[in-house]
Amino acid sequence: EQNGSSSSTVTKNTHETEASVVNEKLLSDYLHHVFPSTKQGPALVSLRKPLGFQDLGSHLERLLSEGEPTEDNEATEGRLGPQPVVLDHTSGFEGLLFVDDDLLGVIGHSNFSSIRATTCVYKGKWAYEVLISSQGLMQIGWCTLNCRFNQEEGVGDTPDSYAYDGNRVRKWNVTTTNYGKSWAAGDIVSCLIDLDEGTITFCLNGQSLGTAFINIKMGPGVAYFPAISLSFKESVAFNFGSRPLRYPFQPTGDTRNPPTADLMKAHKLLGYIKNVLSTSIDTQVGVKHAALINMWRLHGEPTVLITLAHVFNHFAPLMCKVYLVEDVLMNFLLGILEGGGSVNEHPLIQQLLDLFWLLMEDHEVNECLKQLMMSLLRAYRFSPIIPDLGFQIHYLRLTTAILHHEKSRKYLLNNITFDVLRSVVFFYIKTPLRVREAGLEELIPTTWWPTHFDKEVKHPKDESSDERLRRRAYERGCQRLKKRIEVVEELQVQILRLLLNNKDKATGEASRYIFLNKFRKFLQENASNRGHPTALCPPEYMVCFLHRLITAVRLCWDEGNRKSPGSISSEDAYVPPQLFYNGKVDYFDLQRLGGLLSHLKKTLKDDLASKANIIIDPAEIQATSMDDLDEDEESGAAQRPFGAAAMGGALARPSWLSSPTLGRANRFLSTAAVSLMTPRRPLTQPEKVKVRTLAVEQRTEEDIEGSHGNDGLLLGRPLEEPDQSFADKSLLEIVDGIVMMYNLSVHQQLGKMVVVSDDVHEYAVALKDTEEKIARCPAKRPDIQEELQKSQKVFAEKLNHLSRRLAWINATIYSKEKMLDVYWLLCVCIRTIEHADNTGSLFAFAPEFYLNVAMNAYSALKNYFSPVNSMEELPGYEETLTQLAAILAKHFADPRIVGTDIKDSLMQALASYVCYPQSLRAVERIPEEQRVAMMRNLLAPYEQRPWAQTNWILVRLWRGCGFGYRYTRLPHLLKTKPEDANLPSLQKPCPSLLLQRHMAELLSMDKDMAASFLNSVLNQLNWAFSEFIGMIQEIQQAAERPERNFVDTRQLKVCATCFDLSVSLLRVLEMTVTLVPEIFLDWSRPSAELLLRRLAQLLNQVLNRVTAEKNLFDRVVNLRLPGLESVDHYPILVAVTGILVRILVDGDRQGVSRAASVLLSDPCFQLHSIQHLLGEGGESSTGNPERKHFSLHASVTVITVYYVFILSGEHLTLREEAPTSEEDLCPICYAHSISAIFKPCSHKSCKACINQHLMNNKDCFFCKATITGVEDYSKPAAF
Repeated sequence: EQNGSSSSTVTKNTHETEASVVNEKLLSDYLHHVFPSTKQGPALVSLRKPLGFQDLGSHLERLLSEGEPTEDNEATEGRLGPQPVVLDHTSGFEGLLFVDDDLLGVIGHSNFSSIRATTCVYKGKWAYEVLISSQGLMQIGWCTLNCRFNQEEGVGDTPDSYAYDGNRVRKWNVTTTNYGKSWAAGDIVSCLIDLDEGTITFCLNGQSLGTAFINIKMGPGVAYFPAISLSFKESVAFNFGSRPLRYPFQPTGDTRNPPTADLMKAHKLLGYIKNVLSTSIDTQVGVKHAALINMWRLHGEPTVLITLAHVFNHFAPLMCKVYLVEDVLMNFLLGILEGGGSVNEHPLIQQLLDLFWLLMEDHEVNECLKQLMMSLLRAYRFSPIIPDLGFQIHYLRLTTAILHHEKSRKYLLNNITFDVLRSVVFFYIKTPLRVREAGLEELIPTTWWPTHFDKEVKHPKDESSDERLRRRAYERGCQRLKKRIEVVEELQVQILRLLLNNKDKATGEASRYIFLNKFRKFLQENASNRGHPTALCPPEYMVCFLHRLITAVRLCWDEGNRKSPGSISSEDAYVPPQLFYNGKVDYFDLQRLGGLLSHLKKTLKDDLASKANIIIDPAEIQATSMDDLDEDEESGAAQRPFGAAAMGGALARPSWLSSPTLGRANRFLSTAAVSLMTPRRPLTQPEKVKVRTLAVEQRTEEDIEGSHGNDGLLLGRPLEEPDQSFADKSLLEIVDGIVMMYNLSVHQQLGKMVVVSDDVHEYAVALKDTEEKIARCPAKRPDIQEELQKSQKVFAEKLNHLSRRLAWINATIYSKEKMLDVYWLLCVCIRTIEHADNTGSLFAFAPEFYLNVAMNAYSALKNYFSPVNSMEELPGYEETLTQLAAILAKHFADPRIVGTDIKDSLMQALASYVCYPQSLRAVERIPEEQRVAMMRNLLAPYEQRPWAQTNWILVRLWRGCGFGYRYTRLPHLLKTKPEDANLPSLQKPCPSLLLQRHMAELLSMDKDMAASFLNSVLNQLNWAFSEFIGMIQEIQQAAERPERNFVDTRQLKVCATCFDLSVSLLRVLEMTVTLVPEIFLDWSRPSAELLLRRLAQLLNQVLNRVTAEKNLFDRVVNLRLPGLESVDHYPILVAVTGILVRILVDGDRQGVSRAASVLLSDPCFQLHSIQHLLGEGGESSTGNPERKHFSLHASVTVITVYYVFILSGEHLTLREEAPTSEEDLCPICYAHSISAIFKPCSHKSCKACINQHLMNNKDCFFCKATITGVEDYSKPAAF
């Protein structure tokens, strides 16, 4: 290939080639045809002088200079400042800002930052455009040099500044009034100033919003700068005229005049190129027009090549200028594709790109391609949505055509796609906020929304025929919209298929391997910048990118699978466990299940050697141990933005920090002291970069795919892992990256978008409510009728808008296909975890995000995609549910998992799982051995672990079986506003008798475990109820203070939590007493009597506190504080009653007798508590209507309990016989006589105190000596 040709080389070779090309006359005719002179008319054709290659250079220059405009000084009159116009990053800003390297894009990095341009205008009509990248709080407009901004006041807040704010839909000039429309990300705001008339106008996407300001200040010394103020994380990009304005306004000039002379030259040269393409030379016929320009082929004819070389000599330098690339080249290439048909049917673009690489210098073609892709990206992102998505399709087709060209594709992949461009934008389909402008009204003429609010039923049977017709019309409209969106999605998948091409190895490394390394780097930027939101790829882009990538990867996977039939299909895809520890794939610093990688390499190096034949280099272990902290500090300093404005350097940072499209190198602007932003020590040399990240950049195809005797990515297969065949190992890493992407931000975004569906639901409820009120409104009140009808109209309009918007969101985010993608991802994670689990100790190397994604993907399928798509319809749904249940049951207490966050997540997922009948049945379907192991882990002592969640799981397994425990919502809350019915805690009770049976078997067989479990439950109940009482005392005191009539909401929340914990612990005790009463009542068991005494003590304390006359509990309940709704007599009293009924009524005679005697002999026992429970508390309680609600008088069982107490009256007399002397009382509890002596120290206490103490501690109460034995003690008889 010949790269570039200057005119001198062309002229030199002309004589040699001319003869071999064509004869002189034919050549002259051809050149005159390609380069027609504008001055020669047809009559002069016979008189024109012959034209050869040696004269072509001067002829071309003469043609280009014809009609060239003279420099017009008038054009720049009215403007002051340097060209090109950019943002003033040296002195014209306030606050913290990131400014792109082209000085046109900006991101706010503090509360309210402002920046102005370098050029001002004082006369004439001027305009500039702002590309809105985020739809938050910004004020865009004009200001003078006198304006002084700060962190609170920006453009429009000072006298000589004027601004439009599309977030709040207002205009600002010291005061503010309503103006314009709301803007959205992807919109373009045009700011026009007319300094002849003294007016300022704004336009949104080319539509004028009307004159915003009149009679603006003008005159000597007054000049206006383009300016913006924006809040934290908001981003925009300016166009001051360095690129063609998207919506040019005549006769307004942009702040920089278009390069008229260059434009004229470029258009002329493009005309000559078109002439070459549409002309053919035939030695018999002479020069003739080709029929179809699109069919032109570069056949290597010297005449044509030399002619084009002359043209490109002038054309190439022009194509490095962004304005000309966008205005001339991009529009020309788009015109080629306008005819329709598939992109492959347009070979001309491939031919032209061949010419570019052949006839332009490398640096020129590189710059040209970079500017072309950036212009395409901007055009794609900032084009308005129209019904057929024509603009988006147009730009994507050209992108696809360019990426079809192998050399261009590899250059763009290597240098531009992820490095400079926010290329993920190409896979994003933006959601229109303005339904009418997007044409959704024509596409979906009939709107519909649910009028029955039962989430379980998709289409209720009692819907009227009119409703059914509307729903079906709406669904047809949604299908039409979905089909149009699918056209765009198909093009986006095509682009990814091109980037994933692994066959184009002729010109060096295949595209897929370049993409792989860039994709990994992209993930690293997003994973390592989690704390720095401006550096992340926006989650809405990630969602679309994830779905397109899944589609493309699965297509490539199945293609490879067809070629090697024995390999795994994409349907059964998983990531083999060796990827997690063989060092071939970089997981950056992401947490592994077993902790940090450096720690695992040290502790598990023997296991790696024996199981996977991987030997860790000792030097690497040494390097990663001591140097870890040091290195992290260094890289932290390197990433920390510093005052580049003062230091004069541009700071490298992730491309996602750019505004819409641009910029790796960025300036971080700060008016704060620069020293604060400077690294603590000088930046280190590049060799400090971790070896792993370098390795990713340097990997070759062989490292990934492997070859003979080399497993590539699958190096180090453990013995437990089956020898599966993967057709394309490189796709495994992309699948791994997809899982990581879902974890980074996709799941969060899926949850965010549900808000539109929730809004539809809320407005539909409000509309139905309003219609019912209208029906009930008396005819004599027309004023109320009118107000209600106004409300009805507002709700109906809002629902029309929202239902169309929801159709768009359902098509782009929650469609059946997207649901299947997330389901596939869930299955990939489940299979990956199962394979990793089989490797034993090496499971610790698996990254945490696989477990997170498995839990989150299930949650998304269950909560976000319904009711439009039901999870039950997914293939193999039941089996998948059971597999996930097995994972949760096994790993929530897996000792190989060390991270507290992931442990908590697993516990919460299991707790949520047992709340729903379908998922609970899945838990019951897992093998019995795993179920028993799960119950054993749930019954482990509550100390040293987060016990509240496991307690909650046990409560859910019991709920529906306990005394008065069949409610979904607490009885006293039934009349209040219902909470979100999707919450796990508000599901109908679904107890698991199978798991209860396992629990009973475990507790009755393992006496030690039963004793330690119940001891810990009683300890936690004591703590939770004591905390609760302490908190309500503080709340009561705060409420009674005259000067301060409110209580901290956080304190109320903690108080309600302690109450809920107390109730759930009581329910677990009720469950245990019911399933295994012998733990308390069979006194042949070593700790039974002690446990029963402790239980009685706690039950009495709870009853006394809750039932005492005019007590603290009563007063706080009657305050009805928001946040304490769940605190009431009912839940705690029925839980206590459930335990009492079980031990005093349902047991055998001996057990009842023991329980009654222990309860009555407890020092805390008070008869009035039981009487209160039964509503027999005398006049004070019956006279109080509030108390009646909590009486259990109607329950026959409880009255039986009361009679048991009466029958056991003799025990009361036992309690009244006080010990003869205080010295004989136990010095710990002062409730019982001394009955035990400790060995070897001979200190004494009652048996109850020492037995309880020994369950938690072996040291003596008094002297801290270790107790070796306890003997009975009885006081020697007195003489």
